[in-house]
Amino acid sequence: MTDNNLIRFAKITDQPHGSLTFIENSRDIPFDVKRVFYTYDFTNKSSRGGHAHRTLSEIVIALSGSFKVRIEFNGQVQNYLLDEPDVGLLIKPKTWLDLYDFSKDAVCLVLTSDFFSEKDYIRSYDEFKKIDLSQW
Repeated sequence: MTDNNLIRFAKITDQPHGSLTFIENSRDIPFDVKRVFYTYDFTNKSSRGGHAHRTLSEIVIALSGSFKVRIEFNGQVQNYLLDEPDVGLLIKPKTWLDLYDFSKDAVCLVLTSDFFSEKDYIRSYDEFKKIDLSQW
């Protein structure tokens, strides 16, 4: 893949047994995983994200189904369709994140570089837009 925010993980296919994908700390992603969570049971109006992190990095993966992701960093906006379980989207610190348009069967897996801390969140888009990234 040419987009350096996208990471393609190993995929081993052994039909008729199916496929297997694995992710190894610090080999396949640029950080050690401290927290794993997943979201599911979406409605057609569900959305997630709506925030940025000060120091935390994360990898977002569509384990099942599909959804769209909009990220914004330093004035640049990128849009993605995640629909392959062997592809992860790297979200770096100070990146605004919106997830939306979930398929009914979507399962969104997130691997994070740190434990949950409310202090790390930037939940106001107006506050996010005021951040001077040259200071980070």
